[in-house]
Amino acid sequence: MNQTARLIFDCQCALGEGPIWHPGRQELFFFDINAETLYAVRADGSLVDQWLFNEIVAAAAIVDDETLLLATETGLKGFQIATGGLAPVHAIEADKPATRTNDSRVHPSGAFWIGTMDKGSAEAPLGALYHYRHGQLTTLKTEVAIPNATCFSPDGRIAYWTDTPTRRILKVETDPETGLPVGDWQLFADVSDGPGYPDGAVVDAQGYLWNARWGGSCVVRHAPDGSVDRVVELPVSQVTCPAFGGADLKTLFITTANKNMSPDQLAAEKIAGGLFAIDLDIAGLPEARVSL
Repeated sequence: MNQTARLIFDCQCALGEGPIWHPGRQELFFFDINAETLYAVRADGSLVDQWLFNEIVAAAAIVDDETLLLATETGLKGFQIATGGLAPVHAIEADKPATRTNDSRVHPSGAFWIGTMDKGSAEAPLGALYHYRHGQLTTLKTEVAIPNATCFSPDGRIAYWTDTPTRRILKVETDPETGLPVGDWQLFADVSDGPGYPDGAVVDAQGYLWNARWGGSCVVRHAPDGSVDRVVELPVSQVTCPAFGGADLKTLFITTANKNMSPDQLAAEKIAGGLFAIDLDIAGLPEARVSL
């Protein structure tokens, strides 16, 4: 089954990323990583607010209705939505100016899985994967190039993740109480035949994984056995990350990017970097709140 997403906000993001739906506020938060900007929009794509930072911000976790926890290039910081105030929570690679945070998501236990990567070409394996919970930071992986597809099964017993250039989505058993891995990493889906490269991902209420494909103009829904169930197509090529939201969690929001596109590509994809959405017959899961 193939469906097509629609543009709801022509935000022209160089690198749109990290969408999460805040059920308490009924708003979608997402980033333009390259522009160091956080957006908040309503379900119809209308802008609520935006904030410009003086460092890269790549992902957010929900603390409560007034506060987010941001994954910035120097670490985790509490963000007061009403005032825009920031407060340091925990440093992450603050002594490594060559790296920044990237794709990150909260496990049902409240553990925040945070990826880091090379700030430059993104070809060097300078990044890592971390687990943060109750003030404790644990390193899960090192020598990572581009961490992506961080998401979890509804019961918190499986984590999914990819290092994008490998074109392999992996999975690992996790402790549902702590969000820490308790088994060995295994292959979930080999997407080397395309389309595109595996980017951000999210799991729905049925336990199926929706994976954005950078360079592939689509989001692919994988069954728990890794097989392809359906495809959502987009009119732009650089698709970055999906998130479920809306009042019934049956809207799939999708961020995209227009960075590194040639003039001809930009002319052909005038709405690249926009925020897209599609209404589905499948519900997502509410984002878990982070355990500080």
